[in-house]
Amino acid sequence: MEVAGVLLCLAAAVLAWGLLRVWDAWERMKSQEQAGLPGGGSRALLVTAHPDDEAMFFAPTILGLARLGHQLSLLCFSAGDYYNQGEIRKKELLQSCDVLGIPSSSVTIIDNRDFPDNPAVRWDPGRVADVLLRHIELNSIDLVVTFDAGGVSGHSNHVALYAAARTLCAEGKLPKGCKVLALQSVNRLRKYISLLDLPCSLLLARDALFVLTRQEVAQAQKAMSRHRSQLLWFRRLYVLFSRQTHAPRTSLR
Repeated sequence: MEVAGVLLCLAAAVLAWGLLRVWDAWERMKSQEQAGLPGGGSRALLVTAHPDDEAMFFAPTILGLARLGHQLSLLCFSAGDYYNQGEIRKKELLQSCDVLGIPSSSVTIIDNRDFPDNPAVRWDPGRVADVLLRHIELNSIDLVVTFDAGGVSGHSNHVALYAAARTLCAEGKLPKGCKVLALQSVNRLRKYISLLDLPCSLLLARDALFVLTRQEVAQAQKAMSRHRSQLLWFRRLYVLFSRQTHAPRTSLR
């Protein structure tokens, strides 16, 4: 009986802790400013590897930042020319960004041999870091948003962007006050359970938390629909069942 009582007390304590964490994360999400982010009105730069990354992987974060009043821009490191569709994909990217609220004047697409759209080619993190830093300084960026070490899908081009951002942080090269927010890679189950992932995101949220509203879900899906050349069956399924919550972090490990 004593053991059962102890276990019951421990379970109650864990449950109470979980509820407090969820409540705290929910309150932070509703606030106009979140702990890991600069204030509203800051210049936020989304750094992606390919056209469609912004809609497939970053829509909750993009729309969440826009809701908080951040000025959004995008730097895409390739034209997505793996299947010789670069020109088509550039146009699709601009259309997708328009749906997400990023004007074409704030979209920069890098199209050169240094950064080919190819999972078998490892981009030079130093070269990526140099290009990224110039863009940050030229545009007075306060917040950089990109992939984490897992690259969400494991794509080597995604991982190279993380490596570059981490290098800039580790070497202290970022302008004073500029933060980096990394989208968190999750396991396959969490990746495809849509809104059911909300409790996990609430519990694990530390620096920021974004949850799509019903209207924003439709907006994110509309943005992905602009990438017509990429809408194969498995991407359609991903759009339907992918998470509607993001809890990106400012710590790069």
